[in-house]
Amino acid sequence: MHILIDGYNLIRQSAVFRCFDRLSLEAGRKALVQSLATYKKQTGHRVTVVFDAWESGFLTEERDRHGGINILYSRRGETADDLIKRMIEGRKEELAVVTSDRAIADYASRRGIAAIASPVFESRLERAASARAGDDDGQQAVEEEGEGEKGTLSTKKKGPSRRPSKKQKQARSIIKKL
Repeated sequence: MHILIDGYNLIRQSAVFRCFDRLSLEAGRKALVQSLATYKKQTGHRVTVVFDAWESGFLTEERDRHGGINILYSRRGETADDLIKRMIEGRKEELAVVTSDRAIADYASRRGIAAIASPVFESRLERAASARAGDDDGQQAVEEEGEGEKGTLSTKKKGPSRRPSKKQKQARSIIKKL
């Protein structure tokens, strides 16, 4: 699986990464990439993080690699959102997009790609960090998995209108793989 991340969106949605970001943009990016490298070591997923460089970037798209994480900077005049949309169009493998930007999430889901909210993915990063430290709490993982299902339990009969669509089932299966 390939995970495509809107870098600054994840940093600004996270209380932890936002603290580093307040020191400097570079510190925020480094903290995120280190956390993603730990996650990649545990899961083996291919991870690409995209950052905006549209105002003061290079004329061409810049690429970097650190800790097994692919890092892309958009070219001058192009936003990270545009670059992510282009990458979604050219996908050839199972892909998940991490962003809280509604426009990108809608764009991805219209193309059958799971869009994961930044806070949800951050909880996965935290779980990976705690598992690496050796104090993975299995009960917490079970509780987090069930959080999205709490509102769907009722005594009413399940009819076709209550069943998730094919796209929703596909998105859930991809999120479970994270």
